[in-house]
Amino acid sequence: MGRKNTDKVVFHQIQVLDAGAKGVSVAKAPDGKVIFIPNVVPGDVVDVQTFKKRKAYYEGKAVKFHELSEHRIDPICDHFGVCGGCKWQNMKYSQQLHYKQNEVKNHLQRIGKVELPEFETILGSEKQFFYRNKMEFSFSNSRWLTEKEIGSTEDLGNRNALGFHIPKMWDKILDIEKCHLQEDPSNAIRNEIRAFANEHNLAFFNPREHSGLLRTLMIRTASTGEIMVLIQFFEDDKANRELVLDHLYEKFPQITSLQYVVNAKQNDTIYDQDIKLYKGRDYILEEMEGLKFSINAKSFYQTNSDQAYELYKITRDFAGLTGNETVYDLYTGTGTIAQFVSKKAKKVIGVESVPEAILDAKANAERNNITNCEFFVGDMKVVFNESFIAQHGKPDVIITDPPRDGMHAAVIDQILKIAPKKVVYVSCNSATQARDLALMDEKYKVTRVRPVDMFPQTHHVENVVLLELR
Repeated sequence: MGRKNTDKVVFHQIQVLDAGAKGVSVAKAPDGKVIFIPNVVPGDVVDVQTFKKRKAYYEGKAVKFHELSEHRIDPICDHFGVCGGCKWQNMKYSQQLHYKQNEVKNHLQRIGKVELPEFETILGSEKQFFYRNKMEFSFSNSRWLTEKEIGSTEDLGNRNALGFHIPKMWDKILDIEKCHLQEDPSNAIRNEIRAFANEHNLAFFNPREHSGLLRTLMIRTASTGEIMVLIQFFEDDKANRELVLDHLYEKFPQITSLQYVVNAKQNDTIYDQDIKLYKGRDYILEEMEGLKFSINAKSFYQTNSDQAYELYKITRDFAGLTGNETVYDLYTGTGTIAQFVSKKAKKVIGVESVPEAILDAKANAERNNITNCEFFVGDMKVVFNESFIAQHGKPDVIITDPPRDGMHAAVIDQILKIAPKKVVYVSCNSATQARDLALMDEKYKVTRVRPVDMFPQTHHVENVVLLELR
C-alpha cells in the first residue's frame, strides 16, 4: 500500500501544453514525463495531484488554477466534468477544430509517413449542440452521487437514475436532467419516463443483482421530425410495461415509432434481441437531397445527420464522378453513401457484413427508385475477391468507410491488385487510416485530405482522403 501513496505527488504551477488523445489534455512534469489531465484546457496553469504513475507518464487532476487559458470558455451543461461525454465543452470551438486538424495531421505524418499534400481546412459543424440523432440512456436504482451530495447531511431520498454511465464504471449511472446533445423532445421524453416510473414505484435496473423492470432507453430523431423510442425492459411484466408505453404515447403523440424489448441477458445490447413494435411503424425516415433512408432500431446511421450530409458531399467531390464510373462502396452499411453518389455514377456495388444493413440498403434503393446500385452481404476480406470482381466489373473508384479498426490487410491487398484509379477513404480513426495509407503507398499517392468534425465538444474527428494511382 505504501508504494501507492508515494505515487500521489502534487506538481505545482504546471502549464497545460496540448489537447491529447481521448479528450484529455497533456502537460510535462518536472522530471520530463508526460502528465495526462482531464477537464483542463491548453494554456491553463495548474497544480496537479497525480493519482497514477507509469514508466512514461502520470495521470492526475487539477486541484488549483493559477492562470486560465485564453481558449477557455464556461461549459453550458450542468453535468460537465462528471458526465464523461462532452469533454471539450470548456474549450472554444475554434480551438477544438484546431486540435482535431492537428491530430489528423500528426497521425498521417507520424504513423503513415507518406508524402502528403497541403491539408484542406477542417469542416466545422454548424450545430455545436443538439446535433446527435441517437441517444442511449440507462436506468439504475443506485445513481451516482456528486461530491456535494456525499458531503451533505440531508436525506438523499430516491436513488433512481436515468442517464449515462460514469466513465470506467459499468454499474454507476449519472442522473441526467438536461443533455445538450439531442434536440427536443429528447430531454422531455427521458424526464417524463423517469418521473412516471418514480410516481408508480416501478423498479429501475440493478446491474449487480440483475433485477428490476426498466433497463435502457433509446431515442432516435430524424431531420424529417420523426421520432423513435425504444425501451428495454429486464423483467417481462406485461401490465407495467404497457402502463409505461401507453403513458408515453399519450404524452408524446408525435412519436413515429414506439418499440420495446424484453432482455434478461447479462448485457444490454439489442442486436441479438427480438424487438417488438408497440405503436406506429418500426422505422423512421431520414432524408438527404431528396433521398429517403429508413432507420430501424438496429440500423447504423451517421449520428450527426446534418454533418453526415457534408461528409458525403466531400466524399462525392473527392471521387470526381462523371457518370461513366463503376464504383465499389466497401463497408456500405445501409448503403447511404452508395445511393448518395449513384446519380453521378454508372453503377455502384455496395458490400457489407451485416445482413440486416443490406436488407435496409436494398429497401432504401427501391424506395428511392435507384436502379444502378447493387448490394451484397459478406465479410469484406472473403467476398471482395477475383471472382466477385470478374462478375461485377473492375471498379474505377473505390469508396471505403471502415470501422475504427481500419481495413483488413487482405482487403488492402485486393485493392492494390485491382488498382482502381481512385480510392476515397473515409475514416473515423485517423491512426488506423494512417497505417492503411502506408500499406497502399507503393501504388497510391495521397492527393487530398480533409478532416470533418461530426462531434463538437468531443475529441472525435472524421477524415476523408483521396488516393490516386501513381
